[in-house]
Amino acid sequence: MFAGEHRRRIDATAVSYRGNVNEPDRDMQERAERWASTMSGSDSAEGITLAHADSWAGTGETSTVPREAREDTEDSMLSRLATRAVGAGDRERPEEPDEFRTCFERDRDRILHAPAFRRLAGKTQVFVFPDDHQRTRLTHALEVAQVAVAVARPLGLNVALTEAIALGHDCGHGPGGHASEDALAPYVADGFDHAVWGADVTLSHLNLCRQTLDGIRNHSWSRPAPGTPEGEVVSWADRIAYVCHDFEDAVDTGIVSAEHLPALVTSRCGTTRGSQLSAFITSMIRAAMNTGRIGMEPAIAEALAEFRRFNYEQVYLRPESKAQAHAVIDLLRALVERYTTTPTLLPAGENLDAGSDAARFAAVSYVAGMTDRFACRQGMAVLGWDASRLPRGIDV
Repeated sequence: MFAGEHRRRIDATAVSYRGNVNEPDRDMQERAERWASTMSGSDSAEGITLAHADSWAGTGETSTVPREAREDTEDSMLSRLATRAVGAGDRERPEEPDEFRTCFERDRDRILHAPAFRRLAGKTQVFVFPDDHQRTRLTHALEVAQVAVAVARPLGLNVALTEAIALGHDCGHGPGGHASEDALAPYVADGFDHAVWGADVTLSHLNLCRQTLDGIRNHSWSRPAPGTPEGEVVSWADRIAYVCHDFEDAVDTGIVSAEHLPALVTSRCGTTRGSQLSAFITSMIRAAMNTGRIGMEPAIAEALAEFRRFNYEQVYLRPESKAQAHAVIDLLRALVERYTTTPTLLPAGENLDAGSDAARFAAVSYVAGMTDRFACRQGMAVLGWDASRLPRGIDV
């Protein structure tokens, strides 16, 4: 059906609904009709459909810039040790190159559309089931990406790879924050590390490039150094972002105030998130300009370490946070035990033997992927727990 004919049918349909409309509904009806009238877009002299009736935009060219040409341009603009995108990328399962996107742009897009990334919106950053203005694990990932790109771009590093690592770095996190790692550790050989789990389990089906997975797997400072400078930038950006925004969230809840910050922090980085981020990002850029290495100037790095120490003492390890962590651990372990002994409760768990290693792995994978709210609802539905036993602050 041609666009014009389709639009005429929609317009006729809209008119047929105009009948007897109550006054309170008239504005809603008019908006619906305006929306319906744009359903098919607008025709153009060039024979393509346009979004706006008065659209003028274009590229001025009738050709595109091939991916290979973009890779060549990128290669000429990147710093000497930056990671280059080449064809389909270095993947465990070979693929054909994308016609328009570089391999790292493709990785970034796959992560953005992954269910594990979306579920970060329902996972704890610091406060279980946060209010409208507090960070979730998803908004944390977005802020890490912003900080990382702000560093990577002026240093001539690969921005698409940096974004991909930053957006995917916490996809392996379980519900309830870092307490989930303590909760799930007994059921995983060598313990449960959200960075390793994210790269090797949660995102493995996406067939991401080796460099992207390496950056995700090794973003934590307790892990080996990433194999790319982009991964190293994300390691710093993660710490910079959470130190600044966790403090801001704690101030908003009344737990601490800017006056409580150590003088070492305020004198070198200020008291607002904007001044603090600016100090840390600028220091990283200057450090690289002076040495060619990814790092931070010692005086500012000392302030970051003192800032992080303050957050640990005043926010993360306060009695209420410890109580929350213990409640998370009790809930998640009880769920893993139940799913392991009764794998038929798991999605596609009918063929798993109760108590087997396979059932335990499936149970850990399922629980690790849960949002805070879903885990609590499962606690009531599967374990029969009363709401009073659930972590405090979660709206069930």
